[in-house]
Order: sequence, then structure tokens, then C-alpha cells
Amino acid sequence: MKKTSLYTLLLAACCATSAVAQQAPEKIKVKHKRGKTEAATAPAETVATPPPTRQAPEEADWANVYGSTITQADLREHLTILASDAYEGRETGEKGQKMAADYLANQFKSLGLTGPVQDSDNPYLQHFTMERSTWTGDAALKVGGSTYGWLTDFYAYGSSPFQNETTIQPVFAGYGIEQDGWNDYAGLDVKGKDLIVLLGEPLNAAGKPVLGKDGQGSKWGMDFRAKAAKAAEKGARSVFFVETAPGNSFNKAAARMAPYISRPTVAFLDSKEAARSAFFVSPAVAYKMLGTTAATLSKYQSAVNKAGKPVASPFKIAKVTIKAPKKKSQFTTENVLGFLEGTDKKDEILVVSAHFDHIGVINGQVHNGADDDGSGTVSVLELAQAFTKAKGEGHGPRRSILFLTVTGEEKGLLGSEYYTDHPIFPLERTIADLNIDMVGRTDKDHEGKGDYVYVIGSDKLSSELHTINETANKKYTQIDLDYRFNDPEDPNRFYYRSDHYNFAKHKIPVAFFFNGVHDDYHGAGDEVEKIEFPKMEKRARLVFFTAWELANRNERIVVDSNKP
Repeated sequence: MKKTSLYTLLLAACCATSAVAQQAPEKIKVKHKRGKTEAATAPAETVATPPPTRQAPEEADWANVYGSTITQADLREHLTILASDAYEGRETGEKGQKMAADYLANQFKSLGLTGPVQDSDNPYLQHFTMERSTWTGDAALKVGGSTYGWLTDFYAYGSSPFQNETTIQPVFAGYGIEQDGWNDYAGLDVKGKDLIVLLGEPLNAAGKPVLGKDGQGSKWGMDFRAKAAKAAEKGARSVFFVETAPGNSFNKAAARMAPYISRPTVAFLDSKEAARSAFFVSPAVAYKMLGTTAATLSKYQSAVNKAGKPVASPFKIAKVTIKAPKKKSQFTTENVLGFLEGTDKKDEILVVSAHFDHIGVINGQVHNGADDDGSGTVSVLELAQAFTKAKGEGHGPRRSILFLTVTGEEKGLLGSEYYTDHPIFPLERTIADLNIDMVGRTDKDHEGKGDYVYVIGSDKLSSELHTINETANKKYTQIDLDYRFNDPEDPNRFYYRSDHYNFAKHKIPVAFFFNGVHDDYHGAGDEVEKIEFPKMEKRARLVFFTAWELANRNERIVVDSNKP
């Protein structure tokens, strides 16, 4: 065996100690003769620092990430095109409406949405045929030997059962009101008959409406539509409305409405709904028809007001001979649909809707409808962009979403009615409709105030939908949610006047987002230059955040109420 010097032994021991120190943890285990192990503490300067604990990254707020992609700039870009003169006011069935349909279909396609319409020349378009009818102006009305002229002594809306000269015996139906505590139809059989009805509504001794809420006007006094609908429901063939306001109200109304009366009305070819024929007569014609005078009619109204209920009529109704023909033709129009398939809950469908038609050209002026409803239409496009971007980046919605832009709203909610009567996806799989109709302006009640939007119908069928929308607003947009038009006594009846209502009729929860009317409502001044894009952006984002929760929550919202 080779000999080892003392120097060599000391050097080896020193090297061994150094090696152990480099490898040692905080505690070095030392084994004793009895086989037990004890811990020996390493020198302080050799203690190693443990690596920091790695925490899982926080989940991003994806709703906020994609909601922020809805921008004023994009909204303006789309609206500047759709609400331009080139689209001629997007009149239902006309050139401009079809141009708008093509634009929307191309946008949906470019986003990567699916066109879900089978057996169509374009899978993004749901075509259907309508009937257009126009007053010919060859109309006349005769009472007691006197002949009265069209647009000077009488005019009409809706359909006409008097294509040829017809003699009728009208029935007087007071104010034409039926509700709790008031019934002008009591004891009257009006089916198939022609009614005479007073415009306006009963007043109390102080001159305040007696049927409205807190002395406010009711739906019966707002305009003729509630009365026309009630008469049609009762089976009446037509209604002749009598103006009772003082002064030359009839002449002013006839002059104001003449351009609209000359425009066509639209209906389904196979419509099962009772036609609403509404004729308006001057006071002179009304007195002849009622066989009375102005003084006697005023006395009758005073008696009704004093009694606080309908009273017996003193009138001797005259026979009337009338001719009011309409020219009819057929045309095709279309809804535009883009579909985004969901993930694990893809069989359930959320609808986001708006109408893209408007009222066209009147008296040579293009009515571009930038707010009504260009604003809602481009909001739908921006929501579609945000959701498709989310899906493309792996964060798509769990439920499927149908982006639905409809035609014929201005003619009576016809496009949404056609879709709900001929749904591409079964209505029982449709969880809700979020409808956007006019979100780009400010009404008089909110001038000089903060950001707001009217929300209508959100609690009428589902309390969960109402809560979801409020929670989304509180978390993200913080704007004033105004519910005044949600009141069932609201005389404007906005709940029944936009496309969400056709979904609500089928017990599908709805929420309608709306900025209220303004001076340019249905006027030529509804232009892009007057749109308030910062407010519009916030309103569109609110709809998106509400849609995000509806599309991604674990449980489908339930129908738990049935409010009027």
C-alpha cells in the first residue's frame, strides 16, 4: 500500500468539507453508530434560500376585454355608410333596404358568422313576400246628399274594406274604450260593423283625464291606435274617428299627415290578424254622420265627464256611402341573420336584434334614420364583432348567439313577426331577446344630464334578466337605467312598439334598450351628424355585458313572471 503524508491527509479533509458544504441543505443528516439519524445544523453562511412559490395567474375579465372592442370609431364607420343618402332611407322592400341587407350580410360573413338560412339564395337572408297597398286618391264620402273630398274632409290609415262604393250604417261607440271601470262596448254588437268613435278621452271636473295614472293621459287619449286595436279585437270592420279638439285640429292633422298617407302600407299576404281600417273625418262630416250639432256633441261630452262613465247616446246616426280604393302589389323583403355557435351549451340560443329599415324618401327628402334604427343596427354589428373575436381567441360564448337584423319594423314589426312565426331555430331553445332600437341620441327629459338608457320589459317575464342587466351596468357602465316606460300604464306603449314584443308574445324574456324620442324622430333631420357616439358606445357595451352573462352563465334564465 502506498504511504500518505500528513500534508496530503490534511488537504484531502479540507477538500471534502468544502464539497459537503456546497451540496448541503439547511440540515445535514449524520448517521451514528446505532443507526439513528440526527440533524446537524449547517454553518449559517451555507444555508440555501428556497425558490419563491409560483402563484397561478388571475383569470382575465374577458367580458371587459372584449367589451372594450366596441368603439365609437367602429360604430361611426358603419353608421356613416348605412345612414347615408345612397341608401335612400332604407324603405321596406325598396332599393335602399336591399342595399342595407347586402351590407349587413357581407359584414356577418366577413366576421366569420354562419349564415343559418337554408334553401335561400343567400344563407344570411331570410326572404318573405309582402303585399303593398297605396291609396289611389279616388275616394269620396257622401252623407245626406252632401259629398266630401279626400284629404280635405276625410282621410284614412290601414286597409280599406271599401274598394267599391258601399253604403253603411255606422254604430256609435262613444270613446271606444274598454278597461276596468269603463266600457263603451257594453251592450253593443259591433262584429263586422263600422264604428264612429270620439278621439280623446273623458275628463274630470278639473279637466284632467280620468283613466290615466295620477291625472296623466292614458293610452286611449295618446293617439288612435289603442282604440283601433280594440275595435279590431271586437270584430269591427272599420272605425270613423271624430276630432273633438277645438279649432282647426283636423285641417292641421290632414296637412301634416298627407305625405305619410300617400305612402304605401305593408301587410303579410296570408295575414290572419284583423285588418285595421281607421278613417278620420272633419267636424262638419262628423256632425252629419251623427245627425247632430257642435253644441249637442259638446253637451254629450260634458254629460259623460260629469257621470264618470259612458252615458246613452242622443245621436241619430245617418247612413254613409263611401268609396276608398287602394292599389295593391306584391314584393319581397328580407331579414338578415348571422349565427355564432356556442360551446358546451350551443343548443340554447340568445338573440340580439335591431331593425335596419326606415321610412325612405318623403316629399323628396331622404329620411336616413341614423338613430331610428341605424344606431341599433350598427350596435348589433359591433356586438357580433366582439363575440366573434372572443371565440377566435378561445373565449367564445357557451351558448349560441343569433344576431338578427329585421326589416318591416316601421310597417308594424313585420320582420320580427315573420321570424318568430318561421324561426330558424326553435323558439323553445331561444333563451332571450336583447333588442336595440334608437340608442344614439338624447331625449328632452335627459338633456344636460348624465349618461342614461331606457330599459323596457326586462322584468316582465324574467326577474333574472332584469337583475343580470342591472348587475352588468353596476360593474361596467354605470349609466342611469330609466324604467319609466316599463310602466304598464305608460300611454306611449313602447313595450308593444318594437321588435322584442314578437318574442315576448311567445314567452321569451326580452329587454328593450332605447334613448327615447326627440325632435328628429321620423324626420329628415335624423342624421349621423347628430348622433352622440360616446353615449352610444356605452349603451352598446351595456347590451354586450348583459349578453355575455346570459350566454355564459351555468343555468338558463327562467320565466318566472308574466307582467303586463
